[in-house]
Amino acid sequence: MTRIPVPPRVFGDARAQALSLAWYPAVGLLLGAVLLALAWVLSGLSPLLQGALLLLAWTGLTGAMHLDGLADSADAWVGGMAGDVDARRERTLAIMKDPRCGPVGVVVLGLLLLLKFAALASLPATAWPALLLAPLLARAVLVPAFTRLPYLRCGGLGAALPGAPRAACVLSLLASVAVCAAAGWRGVLAIAVAALVYAGWRRACLRRLGGITGDTAGALIELVEAAVLVALVSAAAV
Repeated sequence: MTRIPVPPRVFGDARAQALSLAWYPAVGLLLGAVLLALAWVLSGLSPLLQGALLLLAWTGLTGAMHLDGLADSADAWVGGMAGDVDARRERTLAIMKDPRCGPVGVVVLGLLLLLKFAALASLPATAWPALLLAPLLARAVLVPAFTRLPYLRCGGLGAALPGAPRAACVLSLLASVAVCAAAGWRGVLAIAVAALVYAGWRRACLRRLGGITGDTAGALIELVEAAVLVALVSAAAV
């Protein structure tokens, strides 16, 4: 989920990977806390420079892994539109495996980064919960995604995640809701926006693919982060 080093052996331990899913929201909360602390340190700079540095740190901490998933998904979604249902599914999955980034992926990537930068540069002091809630909810939605939807890559890094303990996952989601509740109406708005994005993404993945992949999960993270940021910044400006 980040570029923070972990013991290499966990990547070969299916049980450890399955247990990790319940901790995804906590990783998002930790990432948000780092961004919030950095925003405080940079508070004396101009809004544009502060927004650029926050986005740079955000991308660096995650290693742009989820941005890669967004670009691959965008290329595949457009490139796999031709043919019948089965042909679209197979072509979409095949394009996602291609390591090259096409023009659609580049455009979508650029637009999303621009949207995030604009939101960060416009972030008022009253909207500070956005830096915590956006990465938290973006990873919280992966819990129902991996436990409730078919995972299509048998050898993928997420292959073990559907086996995550259900009780731990439920507790993780409840804790995420509690954190959002502490932010008041902003937390409620953030949950509503994240739920809407997740519902649309879920429908699209099931209709096109019949399930999810690591790339579509990465795309979901980026879409939820951007949507929650924009919603909270816009609400603070009203």
